[in-house]
Amino acid sequence: MTKMKKLIFAMSLFLSTSVAVFAQEIKTVETSANGPEISFSELVHDYGNVKLNGDGTCEFEFTNTGNEPLILSRPKSSCGCTVPTWPNQPILPGEKEKIKVTYNTAKAGAFNKTVTVTSNAKVNSNVVLRIKGTVLAPTDETLPIKKNDLAPATK
Repeated sequence: MTKMKKLIFAMSLFLSTSVAVFAQEIKTVETSANGPEISFSELVHDYGNVKLNGDGTCEFEFTNTGNEPLILSRPKSSCGCTVPTWPNQPILPGEKEKIKVTYNTAKAGAFNKTVTVTSNAKVNSNVVLRIKGTVLAPTDETLPIKKNDLAPATK
């Protein structure tokens, strides 16, 4: 009979632990459902080839898909050649906004830079945006030289 009591005790302990864990999971899901959330339409922008000193500006569109106002902190770029501009006011649920990123195209070569966006979003509070491309070096174009008909003839 003691084996039976031990078995019943173990099963009831297992059952009560399972119920407690399941209740905790439900509570976690409910609390994470409330609050602001940020969703970007794209996380990477490929400029392709850009002319030297060309336009290095792009925009990343995002939506507050949560149910509370979304507030962005200062986005941080991976270097000084990349400058982000962001909305300073809270973004209400369902609203769309844009983060503008400008890359300085004064230096030729390939680039791959990031901007980290920090917000009060419940799930994705830090989102990394990436820009990449190649700034083309100027080509050395020389004009053809026209032979002068008036030049003295050589003998």
